[in-house]
Amino acid sequence: MALKGKLETLLELKSSPNKFLSLWKEQAHQVPNHAPTNIQGVHVHDDDWVTPDSIKVWRYTIDGRAEVFKEKIEFDEEKKIVTIIGLEGDVFKICKVLIVTWKLTPKGQGSLAKVTLEYEKLNENVHVPYKYLDFVISMTRDIDEGISKVKMEGYMYIYKDSFILSN
Repeated sequence: MALKGKLETLLELKSSPNKFLSLWKEQAHQVPNHAPTNIQGVHVHDDDWVTPDSIKVWRYTIDGRAEVFKEKIEFDEEKKIVTIIGLEGDVFKICKVLIVTWKLTPKGQGSLAKVTLEYEKLNENVHVPYKYLDFVISMTRDIDEGISKVKMEGYMYIYKDSFILSN
């Protein structure tokens, strides 16, 4: 049985690729508001909310159990890709590596999101982490539902200690 693997799925989203990318890049602190069933909180561990490679710590619930996940997020705006690289947390009791990627493609007013979960299990006795893919799917749907209702016009962006209102 292989220790390394990749789980993939394709989701149809109501939100555009730019809107989905923007949430993760500029408004990650809003994710718990859009997915409160899955995500209970997030805080910056190192750097700030918008600096590339800043480190965030997430509190979430999976299978009725509270867990913690420390990560850094990478973006490829040209290719419309968001990548979350796991650094520490409860999932690392069963995995050496956990990386989640959303590759977004425009589709009508919304988008298609190819969601990939790459993993490396600690040993052969560990089950394939399907529950984490299910978690990401549920979280993605909740986020999409939330940001599809929000108009980006006049939406407030927070950069460090200043507020910038976009038009």
